Amino acid sequence: TMLCLQIKLAFFVAIVGVVLTVLGVGTEFWVELAPPKSFYNNQTCLTTHYGLWKGCTKTLWVSDIDPERESCGPAELPGESNCSYFKFFTTGEDAVMFHKTTQKNLNVAAAMLALFSLFLMVMGAICISMSISREVLFFLKPASVCFILSGFLVLLSLLVFHQSVLLLLSSDHTVPLHHQLSWSVSCIGCAGAVLIIGGVLFLLLALPFSPWMKTDKEKEKMKVIH
Repeated sequence: TMLCLQIKLAFFVAIVGVVLTVLGVGTEFWVELAPPKSFYNNQTCLTTHYGLWKGCTKTLWVSDIDPERESCGPAELPGESNCSYFKFFTTGEDAVMFHKTTQKNLNVAAAMLALFSLFLMVMGAICISMSISREVLFFLKPASVCFILSGFLVLLSLLVFHQSVLLLLSSDHTVPLHHQLSWSVSCIGCAGAVLIIGGVLFLLLALPFSPWMKTDKEKEKMKVIH
């Protein structure tokens, strides 16, 4: 039916949001931190990029960096990279980058919010699968709640992470740093918006006065009359 097709299209929108979330959460390009490119010496410089779980410090050749750029980077340039997982979740240690100390409570909170949002996405996907297979509209409402809430949690995770970055930067002023949010954050921001849109679409489909539901009912009445 037309309604089943509408549900599948809305589900596709939600799945795009899920994929973007997984891509953002699983990568370590949330933020890049870089001192001036000539801070250590004129040959090489250091840049750090990290995400929710892992941080990487990369040594770049100054000659590879755009002459107009003042700071070291971007992290995508070729160079020797040293990555390690954060110990927030195991030993509870804070990480130190350029003499600056992370705020582990905020970092853990951002990670937990992201994980809980993924759990809600799975629950929403199960509801939609049941709705499509059994043709029961009841499951659309809990699915819409799951996806809308997961979208807001993803965005909240992003805000908490950004706050942790600002506190990291203010923890020490020995090394001047330039910071910029990277492409993983773009994925997370888009994911939050797409998930909320997907959830709203499911909610509209679940409403009894949806225009396409009326159309389907009218068609059924016409069949009965004929």
